[in-house]
Amino acid sequence: MITYERPISYAARAARHVARLAFAIFVLSLAAHRFGSLSSTLFVTLALASAALALVAVLLSVVGFVRLWQVAAVGGIASTMALVYAALPLGVAGLALFQVVEKPALTDVSTDLVTPPPFIRERPVEAGWLTPTPPAAADRQAQAQAFPALTGRRYDGALDRVLTGVRIVAEQSGIAIVAEEGLENAEPDFEDLAQKTEPPPTDGQSGAKAKTKGKAAKAGRGDPLGDDPGPVPIPLSRPKPDLGPLPPGRKAGDILLQGESRSFLAGFRFDLVIRLREESETTFVDIRVASRLGHHDLGLDAAVAERFLHALDAELLGIAGD
Repeated sequence: MITYERPISYAARAARHVARLAFAIFVLSLAAHRFGSLSSTLFVTLALASAALALVAVLLSVVGFVRLWQVAAVGGIASTMALVYAALPLGVAGLALFQVVEKPALTDVSTDLVTPPPFIRERPVEAGWLTPTPPAAADRQAQAQAFPALTGRRYDGALDRVLTGVRIVAEQSGIAIVAEEGLENAEPDFEDLAQKTEPPPTDGQSGAKAKTKGKAAKAGRGDPLGDDPGPVPIPLSRPKPDLGPLPPGRKAGDILLQGESRSFLAGFRFDLVIRLREESETTFVDIRVASRLGHHDLGLDAAVAERFLHALDAELLGIAGD
């Protein structure tokens, strides 16, 4: 009897081991970045390394399939498992590459392209090879072409009503408000109230006035029952502090809310600033979203802004305008 011994494809076995390593690196780094303290720069570096290992595993698995077809070498199952393990890191890398090619290189988007809302406090950014650069005029033009529907919202409501809706939507969206300015603009203004004046006395009141003067004279002689406090002043609102020259994109009557947000799956961090401005008995809302990482946001900044504006439209459905 002749016993045929099948050759073994060492390339297929190596492909399975390399693909398992790439899968483990990607999953562990993703979990550490989303729920731990792993920095975004290190996570992107490890994700790129896992994608490179997965690509090597795919090439080795192809060699294993070729050997299986030509000489029936053992390794078909190992090559198949290598493709399964390599699918996740390669799929994520492919999706990111598609967004890089499809979307413009932006790290800061705003509904106001001319004077975007300024940040109240300096936002933290990660140092390293993925440090974002400040936006330029060309970036604003690229945003207008890529996201023409990303515009501000006008609501037929008072400033305090819209502010309440913005707070509700921010809490529901997982946005943590870290700084606020201009909240006094949503409070009622007491300076517009007219001061009450004493009406002129009539003929029937002249006698009462004389008695009052007599009591005042007695009070001057030490009568304790003749105390006259006089007219009581109406309380006025506190004078607004002088803020000095305001930064571009802000007026004296604006309300600014700065917040922080994270993406659901990967946990990338974003900084947001929401501006409320009262115009002709309406309130106009602008939003600005900036990434803390990289030279390309993969379209995530615009997605965060549009998701917030759609939720705000639903919250203020009865007073939404153009």
